[in-house]
Amino acid sequence: MTLVFATHNANKLQEIQALMPSEIQLKSLTDIGCTEDIIEDAATIEGNAQIKARYVKKHYGFDCFADDTGLEVDALDGAPGVYSARYAGPQKNADDNIDKLLEALTDAPARKAHFKTVITLILNGEEHNFEGICKGEITQQRTGIGGFGYDPVFKPEGYEQTFAQMPLSEKNKIGHRGKATQLLLNFLKN
Repeated sequence: MTLVFATHNANKLQEIQALMPSEIQLKSLTDIGCTEDIIEDAATIEGNAQIKARYVKKHYGFDCFADDTGLEVDALDGAPGVYSARYAGPQKNADDNIDKLLEALTDAPARKAHFKTVITLILNGEEHNFEGICKGEITQQRTGIGGFGYDPVFKPEGYEQTFAQMPLSEKNKIGHRGKATQLLLNFLKN
């Protein structure tokens, strides 16, 4: 089976490919010649995943799936949420986003947060959604060199390491994207 994963993000593609069985061949947006920037302007994480999947199906005709992820921080009333990638501005710079987040939490007594990923699959003309959540907290400073995005400041519940300190295999077992992907894979097996 061949599925298009509606992303240009090489890090996301690597994470998802590591979870896929060999009988599922993934193609990225680059692989199918989709160079346009798909505008993600929904008010929810689910809505953005749906926009991307529907765009690929409508304009390229492929069975596909798309994901969207947000970091939701309790002390910030769920921010940055749907704006996680562009929290510090349209340049979508991870370092700028982390700097803004740490500054916003300077005086926060509690730093609880969770990552939420929603995957929208369009297969054989039907649409399905899968959600993964990973609870944790925002650390005081960056730690680790792996991962991407907010990984250097997110420590999952029950762990002493940030996502950026974990091997990808460990992050995929406990992380939001890994959980949503596992639900997707379970669906595809049935």
